[in-house]
Amino acid sequence: MADKKAPAPAEKEGKKKGGKLKLVIIAVVLLAVLGGGGFAAWKFFLQPKGDAAENATAEGAAEHKAEEPVAAEVGGQLVTLDAFVVNLSDPMGRRYLKTTLDVEVASAAAAAELTAAMPKVKDTLLLLLSSKSFEDISSMDKKIELKNDIVSRLNQIIGKNKVRNVYFTEFVVQ
Repeated sequence: MADKKAPAPAEKEGKKKGGKLKLVIIAVVLLAVLGGGGFAAWKFFLQPKGDAAENATAEGAAEHKAEEPVAAEVGGQLVTLDAFVVNLSDPMGRRYLKTTLDVEVASAAAAAELTAAMPKVKDTLLLLLSSKSFEDISSMDKKIELKNDIVSRLNQIIGKNKVRNVYFTEFVVQ
């Protein structure tokens, strides 16, 4: 009987060591997951973005909030145009452009004028966009040049300096 009792405590010690090892591994994994989650939350959710990083103090944040309405008044109004789908002026004629634009105008009156002149606006933009080739719109500089060209043509339609800027909200070339 003595032989049977002696191996039993050795087996219990082996089980305890294995149990402790599992507990340590679980604790390390748990700490790694919590640490990674905490870092991700800090990095993506708790850090201020853009100019707000410079204004981290309460005074800076209050000043930044006070400036936002002023910027909105100076910015004017946005008028969203329907999507344009045109064939590009490529030799094979296989490429097309799909774009959606937001037009920033100086005032509500200018927005009303733009809306009233929508057939002229669409005609002008369709002719302009379909005259471009893929090389004419493929680089960033060419896209900025296209935006400036659109602004100048829209100002010719509704009056000088009423259109401030054009924003591409969708620009797909295929």
